[in-house]
Amino acid sequence: MHHTCNCWCRGISKTLLTLLVKKNGVPDLTMVDLPGITRVPVHGQPENIYDQIKDMIMEYIKPEQSIILNVLSATVDFTTCESIRMSQSVDKTGERTLAVVTMVDKAPEGLLEKVTTDEVNIGLGYVCVRNRIGAETYKEALAISDQLFQTHPLLSRIDESIVGIHVLAQKLVQIQASSIARNLPDIVKKINDKLSSCLSELDKMPKKLSSVADAMTAFINIIGVSKESLSKILIRGEFDEYQNEKHMHCTARLVEMLNQYADELHKANESDPKSNFLTEEIKVLEEAKVRGISSIPIRFVEQVWSYIGDVVISVLMHDTQGYYHLHMATRRAGHNLISKMKERSNSWILEIVEMEKRTDFTCNPEYVSEWNRLMNKQNAFIDGIEFEGLRKHTHVDLSQAFDLKMRMTAYWKVVLRRLVDCMALHLQLTVANLVNKEMELEIGCELMGANHGVGIERMLEEAPSVAVKREKLNKSIKKLKDSKEVVGKILDTYAG
Repeated sequence: MHHTCNCWCRGISKTLLTLLVKKNGVPDLTMVDLPGITRVPVHGQPENIYDQIKDMIMEYIKPEQSIILNVLSATVDFTTCESIRMSQSVDKTGERTLAVVTMVDKAPEGLLEKVTTDEVNIGLGYVCVRNRIGAETYKEALAISDQLFQTHPLLSRIDESIVGIHVLAQKLVQIQASSIARNLPDIVKKINDKLSSCLSELDKMPKKLSSVADAMTAFINIIGVSKESLSKILIRGEFDEYQNEKHMHCTARLVEMLNQYADELHKANESDPKSNFLTEEIKVLEEAKVRGISSIPIRFVEQVWSYIGDVVISVLMHDTQGYYHLHMATRRAGHNLISKMKERSNSWILEIVEMEKRTDFTCNPEYVSEWNRLMNKQNAFIDGIEFEGLRKHTHVDLSQAFDLKMRMTAYWKVVLRRLVDCMALHLQLTVANLVNKEMELEIGCELMGANHGVGIERMLEEAPSVAVKREKLNKSIKKLKDSKEVVGKILDTYAG
């Protein structure tokens, strides 16, 4: 029996006082004795004593597995009882409510009608009992109760199947057995579901490493998984692992970024054939035209490696999250690697830009065809050009100026295409190198190189959060397996 502590000076406590009573040959029965409903605080009780008691009662009677033993005094009108209203609020059909009517010897009048008409819908029925008085022993009280229900002119009319303590005990055992038989299959299902969930979660956790060989194997497997994931999303364009994460659809995002890069190059003032006609060509004799757009490729390199870095770090952090020291080493290695790759790309693009500044050369046949196409539009083009900027250059021949402009325009398209195509090829090569070679070397050096191989041994140490979670899962699994075994024995007992 569990009794909730009713502390008169301090209100109600939810702490259970457990009383274990044993007797051979007596069926097991668990009961929770809840405090009586108090509306008016007394003896220093808190003002909300009623709410405290009500909340506690509701907590215990609400679960579908609970049987509600509603104790009623024969002296009151059942239809106005607070306890009846509370039980009806959680058990509307009354199928799990049993009423015990006490003090029957104090108010026998009309009791038969109360328990037979059942105006308050008590599904499990009524049991009428006489309270023990004074120093009566248990046996004396039973004898007096039996005599009372047999000889009293009003109480003797009540069916003997619903009177007496022994009937109450039998009913409680029967109800508990029926409840167990009804609820156990669902309990078994919940235990199995929870057990499966815990086992699945434990299985998903990283393997607990017990040796350096285990750690090395885990390291190689993790790197392999990361390389495959990054190869899919950065090189092959396969997004099955990240179907709903557009940010991780890397080949598609890189194409978008390259298209934006190309658009920015073509929209620059240096690419407008009508902008500052000829005056720019005069200036270009002293300063390369490429200088005007040189910042665009550099900005693009910064942007694209920031994006690739986010993706690479995200994948590596996901794959190493179960091993704390590897996780931290991988984070450092990832950031270092991306910085190196970005620096290399910056050096490469600066070299490309410098080559374009120093040399005007192409063997692309499209250059000649584009120049011829533009020259055929000479008259229409010149009509739309303002020559105010040319007046100070009196030595300029207009036809020669137009020819120079068209040659520069045709060649400029070749330069822009080279800047875009070379960038795309460079990214494909460097990303492939990053995934297939650089990443594994960088992480391996970070994990083992600086610490003379100690880093791989530190993988044997689980992160505190992982260790706590593993221990908690193992305890839950053990408890669930034990519970499953106990419930199985109970089912066998009732089946027999």
